[in-house]
Parts: sequence; structure tokens; C-alpha cells
Amino acid sequence: MTAVEHHLDYILSHNPDYTALDRIYLKNRVLALVGDAAADWPGAPDPLHNLDALVEAAVANGTCPAASSARAILEAELMALATPAPSTVNATFWAQYQLSPQTATDWFFALSRANNYIQTRAIAKNLKFPAHTDYGDLEITINLSKPEKDPKDIAAAAKATSFSYPTCQLCMDNEGYRGRVDHPARANHRIVRFTLAGETWGFQYSPYAYFNEHAIFLDARHTPMNISRQTFSNLLDIVTLFPDYFVGSNADLPIVGGSMLAHEHYQGGRHTFAMAVAPVEKTLPLPDYPAVTAGRVRWPMSVLRLTSPDRAQLADAAEHIRRAWATYSDPSVDVRATTDGTPHHTVTPIVRRVDGAYQLDLVLRDNQTSATYPDGIFHPHQDVQHIKKENIGLIEVMGLAVLPARLRTELAEVKKFLLGLPNEMAAAHRPWAEALAAQYAWTRANADDLLNQAVGQVFSRVLEDAGVFKRDTTGQAAFDRFCATL
Repeated sequence: MTAVEHHLDYILSHNPDYTALDRIYLKNRVLALVGDAAADWPGAPDPLHNLDALVEAAVANGTCPAASSARAILEAELMALATPAPSTVNATFWAQYQLSPQTATDWFFALSRANNYIQTRAIAKNLKFPAHTDYGDLEITINLSKPEKDPKDIAAAAKATSFSYPTCQLCMDNEGYRGRVDHPARANHRIVRFTLAGETWGFQYSPYAYFNEHAIFLDARHTPMNISRQTFSNLLDIVTLFPDYFVGSNADLPIVGGSMLAHEHYQGGRHTFAMAVAPVEKTLPLPDYPAVTAGRVRWPMSVLRLTSPDRAQLADAAEHIRRAWATYSDPSVDVRATTDGTPHHTVTPIVRRVDGAYQLDLVLRDNQTSATYPDGIFHPHQDVQHIKKENIGLIEVMGLAVLPARLRTELAEVKKFLLGLPNEMAAAHRPWAEALAAQYAWTRANADDLLNQAVGQVFSRVLEDAGVFKRDTTGQAAFDRFCATL
């Protein structure tokens, strides 16, 4: 069979908006995208390999430019034909929800994978391994999924006209958007609508997921990130609607926040992070909130855990802590609520369901900088930035490292150094590598595992750097002083 015929079979088996009567029409729509010369191009039963064949045919006959952005746009357009219309997606999702929330999310997740919106092949390139630390098994990911910039696209982007639509990559305007050289293709993108606090919100999956069923919940309005009592209420409402998922929010300040502070959104999914199973090491009395149990979590960052079956009282308690932290200073440990009128304190909240109750973790954040730590006092310090220099956002906070792609080749050179082989190890890794060389007897048999665990220990230190109250005696005493104000 030809690639076109294989793709027509895929469209008709996955998109209920079409029937066999539409086959000729669909064939002409496909040929409009890939060119008539692709009509006889050989295909393959595997839908993604067949998709590749169609794109190669289009490039070969001049219908599609060879640049990676143009290829991605064509891929999305071809898969959009196999994707139900947004109205059909929403109707089907909520019909499935009547059976159970998990039935609905299972259906939507499968759809988002089948239509190649979730980039399964790219995600599979990521390097992943566990790291055994004093805080449990952290997860390490070297992020290889997002494609490198194509030089053709870089050159084209420099000449491209600037557009303000869609306003950002999280806006609902992306649903079905064709894409361009400086904006991702989203023709096959679908968003499930739901109501949160009387406002329209959207539910979608991340195209480059870092964990199972990595979901994004986004405000229909393009408004900046903001942490308030409404945030806690929203997160609690989401895990009521989707009880099998956790949900959390990045902090709402630079340095300690995520990369998309301009658009209010949360992240969640079906995954248990190391922080979720970390134990409470010290209880915290909150007499004004009798239905809430609270305590400090044994974690490298400074975390307070609140648990209750009462959503309203839980949100009130969380807001009480957030407000207290927003104005709290302890210069003896470099904790300052403001400097020159600029606020520095906020929280990273995470909510989950546990044994029928609601559990809300509040991670205390401080985004100060100093002459000694220009990137952030509570940010990865310079001696660990050879591994992780980027902001510590929601995903890292919970114990999953998202490390830069450069480490794939850089760590290979570190391994050669540790084995006494000729190498081109980056100078930034030398102090660390020399310390590792003195610590272990390195062999070809143990090098990979020892180096992975060493990376995990650095990530553990990264999280300790981001903790506002350190894990030493001085830091924990300072944490006690803050808790006493609550």
C-alpha cells in the first residue's frame, strides 16, 4: 500500500468525524499537503513511520521545505486529519468521565499519543536513571527530547515578521494553530474545557512530557502566574475532579518560578515523586485550623505538609502560611521578605489525594540574589552549576531533575577521565571529577552506575541549595523559629 492509503486508513480508524464516504475527500486533502507526486510513495503500516514517509515524499517533490519547522508543521497537519474536532474531543471526554475520571483521562492521553501531539519518539530519547540519596530515590533526566534548532530555522527566524498571535505557547489560541518558524505547530493540539472557580480553564498534555501523563491546566485568559488562596482552592478542586492525579503550581516570582510566568497554569499527572513519599519529621501545631494536621517534611528544600478532609480549611491554613512567609525575615540565615520594596517570598504548592484526604505541600521559596550568589542565594550555587544551572521549578522541587542535553556528551568525557582514558572533559567538571577519582576505584564495569549516582548526589545538593532553611543545626533552628510564628 502507498503511504497515502495507509494514512487514510489511520484517519478513518481514529477520527469519528469521518466515515468511509469521506475517503476520496480525505485523499485529496492529504495530497494537498504532500503533493500529487506523493500519491504512489510507498508506505508502512506503522503510523509514525508512515508519517515520516509522507513528509519525506513532500520534501522530495518540493511541496515541503526541508527545514525542521516546516516538517513539524506538515506532520501536525497530517495528524490533525486523524484527530477529532475540539467539540468532539470535549463531548467524548465528558461522556467518558461519566464512567470514571480515569476512563476519561486514559482516553484523552491515548488520543494525544496516537495523533503525535505527545512526541513519544522524542521523549524516548531522554536519558533517565534513579539516584539513591539521603532523601530517597531521586529521578534524573537528561533532556534530549526537544529538537535542536535547525540552522535554516534560525536564519529564517531572524528575517521573520514578529507576530503577537498566539500571545504565548500556553494560550488556548494554540489549538489547531498551524505554526511557523518561531512558534510550534499545533494543528493536532486539542484542549478539554472545564470550569474552575466560575472561569473557563483548559486541560491538555505536555508534548514533551517529563513524567507519566504529564498534564497542564491553563487559564483561558492570558494572565500572569499568581499564588494566593484562590490557587490553593483551584488545586484542591482539580484533584477533586481528577482524583488519580497530583497537581501543583510553579512559584510566581523570577528565579524560583518556572519558565512561563506570563500565563497562569498548573502541572499535574499520574506520577509519584520522591517528595510525595518523604516522611513528616516534625509536627506543626495549627490551633486555628483544627481539621488540619501539619508538619515539616524531611526533604532538602523547606516543605510544610498539610493534610485534611476539609478543603476549605486546608486552603485557609495554606493561605495563612503563605501570608506569614511573605512578610517573614531572618537575616541570620539570609532570609529577607523584601529588599528596597521588592518582594522575595512565595511558595510552590503541590496537592494530591491520600487515603481519601487532601494533602497539600508548601515549599518555601526566596528569590534574593547577592554579590556572592548573583544567580540566586537559594538557587544552585556555582560549584554545582556544571551539572544544573537552570531554575529549580515545580518538577525539580518534587525530586525529578531535568538536566540539559549537553551532559550526554560531557559526562561521557568525564567517564573517560575517570577511567584514565584520553578525553576532552570540560574544565567546569574537573574539580568534581578529581574528587570522584579519589573517592572510588573506577572500572569499566562500575563507571556508568557510579557516575549516575554521583550526578544524583549533585542534584541532591542542588535542592539543598534551593532550600531556604538549610538541613544543618542552624538552618533547622531557623525553620523552628518561622514555624513558631504560625
